[in-house]
Amino acid sequence: MKGMRKRKMAVCLVALLLSAAIASAQLGGGIVYDPTNYQNALLRYYQLQQHLLQLQRTYLQVVAQYNLAFQMARSIENMPARYQAQFAQWKNTFAGNTYGNTGVWVAGINSGQLPIITTGYQQATTQLLPYNNQVLAGMNPLELARVQSQYASVQLSDGINLNSMQTIGAMRANAQDIQNQMANLEQDSFSGNANLNTEVSVLNKINAANMLTLRSVQDSNKLLASLLEQQTILAKQQREATTNLINADITRNASLAGNIAQVAGTLTDSLQNFRMP
Repeated sequence: MKGMRKRKMAVCLVALLLSAAIASAQLGGGIVYDPTNYQNALLRYYQLQQHLLQLQRTYLQVVAQYNLAFQMARSIENMPARYQAQFAQWKNTFAGNTYGNTGVWVAGINSGQLPIITTGYQQATTQLLPYNNQVLAGMNPLELARVQSQYASVQLSDGINLNSMQTIGAMRANAQDIQNQMANLEQDSFSGNANLNTEVSVLNKINAANMLTLRSVQDSNKLLASLLEQQTILAKQQREATTNLINADITRNASLAGNIAQVAGTLTDSLQNFRMP
């Protein structure tokens, strides 16, 4: 009995010791090593390191972009004093009107209005009179062709002159509006206002400048076309003059040959019929 009681007491003591050890480990008194938790902890630490490195790279990139944007947003100081220049203004035509036949011409070439241009051109130029039909009927074909060609040259020249005057007048009539638009564009380009220097604003100003350039090129092409038309008429008149000289020379040579033949025939007849008295 005594031995059994001792064994029971020993078992109870071991049980108490084990319970105390387990409780101590659960309460932090000891360390329990778990390989799985340790690996997970290392993985999370590595991920946090990579995340930190990515945040650092992102920060540096954002700072670089900000510095670039700040640098690109800086405007040149005192732009008007550095770049603004004065250009010649469009001038209207001015002429004396002693005999009252130039005023309408000047008004037309300054306004571009075709009725005024036509009236002014007629008043300031010599009127082209038509040939009498009987006179034309009495001309030989060569002379008739020459007269008709010269008449066509004058009429073509009149039409081209009127067209050139209308082109010049239209450009002068619109010149002030174009000058105002260019002045607005220049003022906006030199302005330090942030609203006028945004990316969209700059692109809009570039587009406006391109459109003004296209309009100017178009007007220049119109002037060049008018000059080319005038050169064409001058070339036609020069050709007429040369052609008339050649035709006159051909006619003269033909007449000379006929006259020589006639004189030679008359002289031969005279010599053959000549008798001494």
